Amino acid sequence: MTDRNNKRLLIIDDEENMRHMLSVVISKAGYQVTMAENGEQALAIQQKAPFPFILCDLKMPKMDGLQFLKSLENHIPQPIIIMMSAYATIDDAVEAMKSGAYDFITKPFKTAEVLLVLEKASEHLALCEENSRLKAKVKELQGRNGFEDIIAKSEIMCSLLQLAEKVARYDTTVLITGESGTGKELIAKGIHRNSDRRDNPFIAINCGSIPENLLESEFFGYVKGAFTGADKNHKGLFEEASGGTLFLDEIGELPLGLQVKLLRVLQEQEIRPVGSVKTRKINSRIITATAKDMGQEVEDGKFREDLFYRLNVLTLKLPPLRDRKEDIPRLCSHFLNMLNKKMHLAIEYVSADAMGILLSREWKGNIRELKNCLERAAIVAETNQIQPADLSSAQTKQSANSTIENMLGTFSLKQAKRVIEKQLISRALEASNGNKSMAARMLEISYPSLLAKIKEYL
Repeated sequence: MTDRNNKRLLIIDDEENMRHMLSVVISKAGYQVTMAENGEQALAIQQKAPFPFILCDLKMPKMDGLQFLKSLENHIPQPIIIMMSAYATIDDAVEAMKSGAYDFITKPFKTAEVLLVLEKASEHLALCEENSRLKAKVKELQGRNGFEDIIAKSEIMCSLLQLAEKVARYDTTVLITGESGTGKELIAKGIHRNSDRRDNPFIAINCGSIPENLLESEFFGYVKGAFTGADKNHKGLFEEASGGTLFLDEIGELPLGLQVKLLRVLQEQEIRPVGSVKTRKINSRIITATAKDMGQEVEDGKFREDLFYRLNVLTLKLPPLRDRKEDIPRLCSHFLNMLNKKMHLAIEYVSADAMGILLSREWKGNIRELKNCLERAAIVAETNQIQPADLSSAQTKQSANSTIENMLGTFSLKQAKRVIEKQLISRALEASNGNKSMAARMLEISYPSLLAKIKEYL
């Protein structure tokens, strides 16, 4: 049953006798009744103190029932509106229902008919309120599980996730730091999923992956005719992320010229597309990440100090994998499950001896390196478990300088790239027993690209 505080009803009718009759009958049913003579008067009343239930006549002077109905289309909370008319046609009823009316009754009607419609409307409102409460509860529970992609039981990571969950509730800017491969983007996604913005876009961009001359148009968009090839208006990343979260990875790679403009965006909450003379308001939360020492970058003059302090409202520093080795067994189990599904394998676990090897490594490439190591091992494994021999390719103890010197034999970056690509392709083909599709997945390139490179190098 609907709460008595919600049993407030507005009657809108230009006939005084009808208003009086309905008021007497409906008041006896426990409703608190207010009356209006036309749509204009009712709209003013509704805007001041919204009524959950409204009985509205169709034909009225100044503003008729349909006009009143349409004026409340975007009203929050949406009232339950029951239309009335002595001259209604089927088209009128259809139009009213399409415009959001809960029901349509024709005059003359029996008082019992009105009360029955109101009783059903009360039940409908109660169900809507319960549904809203359940949705809010589901969102709350989802918010607690927003970091499900992050596998961790170490104290250092659990503390960091607790802090990330707290900061997710607020729109403050967050700077996520940590070595490459520690999972900075996963933390950013978790913050987004735990926030009130979870139903809106999460857009991630690597600031070092876009050519400098395209960064401004990618960030802020452009208008038609702004430059050659700009044949239509284009939204930038800040607008695309409106209502949601924009994740700027490797923020330390941002050129100084664009740093000034980003600072203004953060301060004014507005952007100006390339070629436009007008600014546009934005509503996107900014989360940034970097593997660099930003304090040192500021000291070296490579990053603006004022922007650094604007981004660094709250810092989440992800620990390297070597400082959270107790998480390695869980990570191994998680990655093996993923690899089994992705590559149709049946690797059940990592043997105790192999796990000892994994726990002894320094993992300079962090979680990304561990994942790649397990992928190689899973492919070459002869049994349903990872053995030490399967990890042998990852245990080479040559020095970095020796390896580079033996493999490259050149100072040319162009030539070195060819040598490295040829070596990696050969190793991937060998590890996959010549399966080109699997080799392409290991190399993280497309199948056509692999074929082209095989033709070029091999």
